[in-house]
Amino acid sequence: MARVLIVDDSPTETHVLRGMLEKHGYDVTVAETGEDGIKLAHSLTPDLILMDIVMPGVNGFQATRKLSKDPATASIPIVIISTKDQDTDRIWGMRQGARDYITKPVTEPELIAKVKDALGG
Repeated sequence: MARVLIVDDSPTETHVLRGMLEKHGYDVTVAETGEDGIKLAHSLTPDLILMDIVMPGVNGFQATRKLSKDPATASIPIVIISTKDQDTDRIWGMRQGARDYITKPVTEPELIAKVKDALGG
């Protein structure tokens, strides 16, 4: 069972994403801040990280950059999930090391397809 780390400060959003993922057999852990997401990525070594952008403190772009540049976490694929839907946001997210980018609100079929793709299957 693949372990997915959701990094998002919205309890509603994490509840919805967790429900979709667990229904498909994924083991889900949640971090509410970018800082906690970075710490959990190091301690849990998840198979995939779903990263929000707009969070207090360390935002999703900064957390993605830190994780993708750190040899200990660089191999963990990161998919950004955000309300920010401009092409510049998408391009910037990919430049920070994200594997993919999904705009909220996300549908279950889109989420599961992107997760499977990011996990290589």
